[in-house]
Order: sequence, then C-alpha cells, then structure tokens
Amino acid sequence: MATRRYEQRLRAESAEQTRRRILDALRRRLREAPAEPVSLDRIAKIARVARPTVYATFGSRAGLFEAFSADLLRRSGFNQVLEASAHPDAREALRGAIGGVVAMYAANRDEMRVLSSMALLDAAAAGGAVEQMERERAHGMARLAQRLSDQGTLRAGVTVDRATDVLWLLTSFNGFDVLHTGRARSAPDITQILVDTAERSLCRD
Repeated sequence: MATRRYEQRLRAESAEQTRRRILDALRRRLREAPAEPVSLDRIAKIARVARPTVYATFGSRAGLFEAFSADLLRRSGFNQVLEASAHPDAREALRGAIGGVVAMYAANRDEMRVLSSMALLDAAAAGGAVEQMERERAHGMARLAQRLSDQGTLRAGVTVDRATDVLWLLTSFNGFDVLHTGRARSAPDITQILVDTAERSLCRD
C-alpha cells in the first residue's frame, strides 16, 4: 500500500512538473515573439514534451491559455489585490485595490499586453481567458463601488453604477499601459495618479 501511494505521488509530481514546463514555455514564447501566432508545436518543443502531451495536460489550446491566465494572476499577487480590496474601510480598500492592480500589471506587462492583443486576434484561444479575467475585475469593481456607497463615501449624485464605470476604467490594463509605456511613468506614480483621480471623481472631501 505504501509503495502504491509513493508511486502515485511520483506520478502527480511528474505531471505537475510537466504542466509547469508547458506554462513556462508559453510564457517564454509570448515574451520572445509577442507578434507571432502561438504554435503548440513550438510550445511543446520548448517544454521538451510531445504535442499530444500539451492536449492531455490542458485539454485544448483555449484550456492552455486559461491555465496560463490563472497562473499569471496567482504569480502576480492577485490574492493580495483581493485582500487589499477587502479592507474594512472602503476608501482604504479603493487605494489598496488600485495599487494591487497596478503592481500586477507592472510585474507582467509583456504577457498582459500579448494576451489583450490575442483576445482580439485569436479569440478562440485567448479570448475566453481574457474574458474571465475581465469578469473577475468587473465584479470586484462593482463590489467596491457598492461598499463605497454603503459607507457614505461617494460624492452626492454619484451612483453605484457610475462609480463602477469609473473604477472599471481606471483599473484597466490599457489605462495602466498608456501611462507606463506612453508616458514612462513608474508603478508608484501610476498608482498615485489613478488613486487621486478615483478619489477626486468619486469620494467626498
């Protein structure tokens, strides 16, 4: 019995190592050739596995991108974003959430840019993964807007829907990248700009 459990553990560890190599291969390919279509043959070669192994591990090309996006969020500190946005004081949650999102984008700017572009150019593969990320962000901003309203933090006349729209805009990757790439602003500078804009637009003095 002990031998069987040991063998099962070894198989599980081997499968996880294979999965990790494939995800790392995709990340490397996105960084090296962001303008080129992603070839599973190329990913398999970089990961040193057979092409069928990629399908056996992730089920499909779209499944590979979904797993990559989930892994990207985990490695980028998405849990810290969730923790920051759960601060009891909604205004502090606003600052923490924006800062966390900016840090996440800054840590993986190249991959995020490629995924955003691929969602338009190759929707069958990357579209679902990006949509899932955006749905989670949308839900998070809606919850934050509602908390700001519940705590009486919103300016007079600012509805929860309007606050959600503003937060959605300010926490978008494109908004970050316009300042980071277009204006050469650092992550702390971008955080301050976005927090100031959010508070002046939405919050009482």
